[in-house]
Amino acid sequence: EYARNSRGMSLFACRWLPGKKRNKDARPPKALVFLCHGYAVECGVTMRGTGERLARAGYAVYGLDYEGHGRSDGLQGYVPDFEALVQDCDDHFASVVRSHGTTVRHRFLLGESMGGAVALLLHRARPDFWTGAVLVAPMCKIADDMRPHPVVVSILRAMNSTYPPGRTQEKRDEIRGNPYCYKDKPRLKTAFELLKVSLDVEANILHQVSLPFLIVHGGADKVTDPSVSELLYRPTLKLYPGMWHALTSGESPNNIWTVFQDIIAWLDHRSSHTTTSMEELPEVEQKARHDDQHQQQHGNK
Repeated sequence: EYARNSRGMSLFACRWLPGKKRNKDARPPKALVFLCHGYAVECGVTMRGTGERLARAGYAVYGLDYEGHGRSDGLQGYVPDFEALVQDCDDHFASVVRSHGTTVRHRFLLGESMGGAVALLLHRARPDFWTGAVLVAPMCKIADDMRPHPVVVSILRAMNSTYPPGRTQEKRDEIRGNPYCYKDKPRLKTAFELLKVSLDVEANILHQVSLPFLIVHGGADKVTDPSVSELLYRPTLKLYPGMWHALTSGESPNNIWTVFQDIIAWLDHRSSHTTTSMEELPEVEQKARHDDQHQQQHGNK
């Protein structure tokens, strides 16, 4: 489905909803989760695994492809105005919340890489609107010892690999074969917008965050620096030694499972649910775990 922004552009919107439990009436989702994807990727394919896993855990998940990303209108891979991008997300996410009325009380943001900055800016726009946020390897600060020219070089380098292919051949093939991912060199205006928003987040947001956060970061991430995540106010930081940037899709099935266990446990706690252990997870999620392990074993033969 598509949503129309204030500039008359069609933006691709997707959703994953929890299914009915066996022999039980449909219940409202535990909470709403809104996905903020990274630079050059999109929600419908790249973040499908995230949406499906969270829906199996009982959450209603919604995503929006930014202008110039995925199946949305705009020059592919081009971010002409980061503030407009954030406003598009704010407008669409708020409309989804309104459509649920009072049936769902909790709402979360989940931002990956550049989407982490989007989530922080959404929080600034509506400080009391969100229940919490999950930041996956967020792009949220430039190192203090970097001078202007190296900063630009660093951002350009990060943009060239903002969505690294991942550790598995299957993930590398998926990204290269995904027509909705932008794979050409980054545009200069886009680099400037990312630099500008990074400076804004560092100077005006990092030390004023009052929202509960879970931050998950790979210890071997070469795209965004794990140490800067510690600067956020009162975060819960989960650092995974040896893991790379694409924690929720580019790692081995076992590593991905570990990350999602932590994410779902945190969301459950913040949503006043306590389903956190393996034994208590929904049957379909346990089946997915078994399928992941079987796929890994089969792939290693």
